[in-house]
Amino acid sequence: MTVAAHPASAPADPTGPAGPAGPAGPAELYAEIQQFYARQMQLLDDGEAEAWAETFAEDGVFAANAHPEPFTGRAAIAAGARQATDDFAARGIRRRHWLGMLSLEPKDEHTVFVRSYAQVLETPRAGQAVLRASTTCADLLVRRDGHWLVLDRRVHRDDLD
Repeated sequence: MTVAAHPASAPADPTGPAGPAGPAGPAELYAEIQQFYARQMQLLDDGEAEAWAETFAEDGVFAANAHPEPFTGRAAIAAGARQATDDFAARGIRRRHWLGMLSLEPKDEHTVFVRSYAQVLETPRAGQAVLRASTTCADLLVRRDGHWLVLDRRVHRDDLD
């Protein structure tokens, strides 16, 4: 487990923070966040755009350097995801998102900043899988009613400025 320290110049403690990170200790929190992302990305990859959008806070933001403007609010995030998933389905492309190298920075017991790498694989019908995008993802997660939600997501594709 890696618990990032900020600013970036601060040395990282390989054992994690000295005490618990909210209601769970660091290892439990890390596993909880990994499970959140596994569920979230599988929803999107299965074409469940509205259920995927439910993993964002009602006032959540999804911003990416591949989009001219951020999607703000769960309804806008759902609409954008629905349009994208329908487009890929119509073209016969199956997408798989892989998130890894998670770095967690607990802010308090209900808020965690997470930075990760994300790769997007695309497989056309009867075709070979291709790595379509390599990105970094910076999320501010909040715990509301016992569930993690994305309050703010910033995706930066490596191939774009």
